[in-house]
Amino acid sequence: MGKLEEKATVSSMPRYVALLFATACGLAVANIYFAQPLLDTLASEFGIGHSSVGIVITITQICYALGLLLLVPLGDLLNRRRLIAGQMLLSVLALIVVGTAANSTMLLIGMAAVGLLAVVTQTLVAFAASLAAPAERGRIVGVVTSGVVIGILLARTVAGILTDLAGWRSVYLVSAVLTLIMASALFRVLPHHEPDRTSLSYPQLLRSVLMLFAQERILRIRAVLALLIFTAFSILWTSLVLPLSSPPLSLSHTEIGAFGLAGVAGALAAARAGRLADRGLGQRTTGVALTLLLASWLLIGYTEQSLSALIIGVIILDLAVQAVHVTNQSMIYAVRPEAQSRLTAGYMIFYSIGSAAGSIASTNMYAFAGWSGVCLLGAAVSAFALLFWALTRWLPSSTSK
Repeated sequence: MGKLEEKATVSSMPRYVALLFATACGLAVANIYFAQPLLDTLASEFGIGHSSVGIVITITQICYALGLLLLVPLGDLLNRRRLIAGQMLLSVLALIVVGTAANSTMLLIGMAAVGLLAVVTQTLVAFAASLAAPAERGRIVGVVTSGVVIGILLARTVAGILTDLAGWRSVYLVSAVLTLIMASALFRVLPHHEPDRTSLSYPQLLRSVLMLFAQERILRIRAVLALLIFTAFSILWTSLVLPLSSPPLSLSHTEIGAFGLAGVAGALAAARAGRLADRGLGQRTTGVALTLLLASWLLIGYTEQSLSALIIGVIILDLAVQAVHVTNQSMIYAVRPEAQSRLTAGYMIFYSIGSAAGSIASTNMYAFAGWSGVCLLGAAVSAFALLFWALTRWLPSSTSK
């Protein structure tokens, strides 16, 4: 495997390199979702009460959010080839700590490190965007980001299969081996020399993330859209297990996990949204996708009467969320090419807030009003996203096209 030369910044990126980026992103982000279907097992293994075992997920997500703020901006300051390889090697150590944890303290320390270092995913996305020629940036972002969504959706399924075959520890140990292989492959492929790195100090770098929000209207708009669409995404995927595992459906964990495959189909289809952004159709793509997002909840609302309606609804919802996400990134990266890592950090913090808000809101709504209440909540968030986008289009600006 040869190295990707610096000329890739002005010429077409080889397809195998884009797929390598996508695979690395999927593997890295999956590490923070593996634990979700394993909570019962972890509670039994380490003597953690079922009411408290959710702290495993909470700590992982909090540290992921910290990593977005503290680590991702470093991509604009340091050599990204070394930064990515270094973070992935540290991830290997963190995964080994989790996979060999002898007590709950070591488990939580390992999971905290896994969450913190999983933000290498966003460094990879920003790096891929900087290596792509401007005319193909949207397409490359679409391909790489599809790897992120697929990693999120398949993490639960893979964790369940490996746990059934070789126990829960195998999930993290296998991931450690794959992460080590991926770090080696990326270190060979990524270019040695990178243009346009900032001369800011680290404190100045972090402050400049906030300055970008003040300076760039398109970042503010697209960050709010990210918060809303990932709130809707999380409302579905956090609570979907509840109606599927309850009467009258009473599906098994394996059957429930298979619904992630429907989401993958939607994510793959939406990767083409980047091509539309490259053609200057980002706003139109956003409007169509947000309309589909709202419509998907009508089908999802029939979950207890028709699994076919649910499957179609899941495909449409994931297609819509992914299309907006890819378009968001394509548009903000075009604004300040020299600050792509900081733009990613600021944008993804809103993504993280939306995901957390959706998880909390959906489970509470299910307890209060059942699945119909969850669907109404998801539809309301989706409708607000569409309304917000429409309002931003009516307000004139020299930044938004």
